[in-house]
Amino acid sequence: MSDFETIETDVLILGAGGAGLFAALHASTTAPDLSITIAVKGLLGKCGCTRMVQGGYNVALAPGDSVERHFMDTVEGGKWLNDQDLAWTLVEVAQERVRELENELGCFFDRNEDGSVHQKAFAGQTFDRTVHKGDLTGIEIINRLAEQVWSRGLGRLEDHRAVELVPAADGTGIAGVLMIDMRTGGFVFVRARAVLMATGGGPTMYRFHTPSGDKTADGMAMALRAGLPLRDMEMVQFHPTGLLARADTRMTGTVLEEGLRGFGAYLLDGNGDRFMDKYDERAERATRDIVSRAMFEEMRAGKLGPLGGLYLSMGHLDEAEVRRLFKGMVQRCADCGFDLAGDKVEVVPTAHYMMGGIEFSADGHTEWDGLFAAGEDTGGVHGANRLGGNGVANSTVFGGIAGDTIGRWTPGQGVFHDPDEAAIAAAMRLCRTPLSNPPGDLEDIRTRLADIMWDDVGIVRDAASLTRALDGLVVLETDLDGIGVDGGNLAYNLTWHDWMNLKNLILVSRAITAAALARDDSRGAHFRADFPETRNLETSTFTRVRLVGDEMETTAEPVVFTRVKPGETLLDT
Repeated sequence: MSDFETIETDVLILGAGGAGLFAALHASTTAPDLSITIAVKGLLGKCGCTRMVQGGYNVALAPGDSVERHFMDTVEGGKWLNDQDLAWTLVEVAQERVRELENELGCFFDRNEDGSVHQKAFAGQTFDRTVHKGDLTGIEIINRLAEQVWSRGLGRLEDHRAVELVPAADGTGIAGVLMIDMRTGGFVFVRARAVLMATGGGPTMYRFHTPSGDKTADGMAMALRAGLPLRDMEMVQFHPTGLLARADTRMTGTVLEEGLRGFGAYLLDGNGDRFMDKYDERAERATRDIVSRAMFEEMRAGKLGPLGGLYLSMGHLDEAEVRRLFKGMVQRCADCGFDLAGDKVEVVPTAHYMMGGIEFSADGHTEWDGLFAAGEDTGGVHGANRLGGNGVANSTVFGGIAGDTIGRWTPGQGVFHDPDEAAIAAAMRLCRTPLSNPPGDLEDIRTRLADIMWDDVGIVRDAASLTRALDGLVVLETDLDGIGVDGGNLAYNLTWHDWMNLKNLILVSRAITAAALARDDSRGAHFRADFPETRNLETSTFTRVRLVGDEMETTAEPVVFTRVKPGETLLDT
């Protein structure tokens, strides 16, 4: 008798954020006869990073703006590392997707008095183009998407975590995905003709981070173990304004959205003085990488608040307008004892987004036949730095495109492959590693991981810190492999899942660190104190990383400027 249950579905979608849900809806529209199943680590409509989006959705809609202008902001913000075909697809299809969100799915974004869609200012952009629903945009989008998924009766595997991509026995593509039914602790092999990776990122290996703790870069870890190439993994974005509450609360690190600075909020040091004009002429509206590094420098100089951070101040602005426009932010701060609208709030840069991820094409294809990818699992769209508001656009744009591709590809080319049984057995052995070991302190592993990544692979890095981190991560993984958990009852055994979360986080941390050590210049979110200058933009390369055996192998690959070269602009044409 098999150690796992087998389920079959034509299309398996991993993840229920904006990318996964849009893909499911588009695939079902394109090919209504396909069986489509959405697998999610939690509950559909209640988890994932898209639901947590506060700020909004970048799209060129207003007179005076254009897709060309949006594109130039995106590639200049990305420091010319973007895959330009992906970046162009993002800005062009965003216009179509935002209308789909409102006109077909029922989202209702904030309006101007004349009835036009309101677009607010976000940092790093030359035009106010961020569409939003107050500061709760993600909830609006996910609620409407989830309603459509439920109404269409698409298959759902809730409380199912994906643990391994399973290749075909003959090596011709993907056969399916091994999962754990968290409700029972049993293994489930989901056999599929097409699989979409849309699990999201989640840089929760850092001491301060914005995603919820269940976001542990599972998709990237599975891709690494499968030997797939990842790009731009050194590019981890730190959002400048993470709420700094007490050290013992999970609220610490959660985002105070960028629209606050776009509206006119000031950043102050511990003495109450503004400082951003020393670092960039755009002051508080500079890109996230610049603001985060400026804050890091001020903190390193000892100009700190009582909790060790800096201040975000809105006290000089119209208090009633702040409370009206940023209701969610005001309430979040009040829950932690701060008055955002009338005073100042202590903040710290916080790990927010991973620009890097699986290499993919603009239609969603990856290197494996039958495996597609979209959203934060992927790399190349944002280059070295993501503009605020481009994240949810990325998920919905490429999720929809991947769904269309899957709907066209699967009926004619997708087949049910026999799985590599040895790969399934090896994956189950890995997951069961802690069940036969003596209990240990997983919280100690988590704390040590956060210390390594924050101190040595954080906002500012150098060769010594990165080498130290690589060595530390090897030790940490060895220690984790020796730690056991109580396997008496595997149903909702969260300690067991914590072990697997840490296993994935350490693996992805190794990829981040190896890529950061390989890039010996500074670019966007990646700043090397020993190589502070940006190399010649015309000969830009991106970093590719693969797991070969147990080693991270990195190569530098040339960026192909398919639409515009550094020094040029589409706005002139």
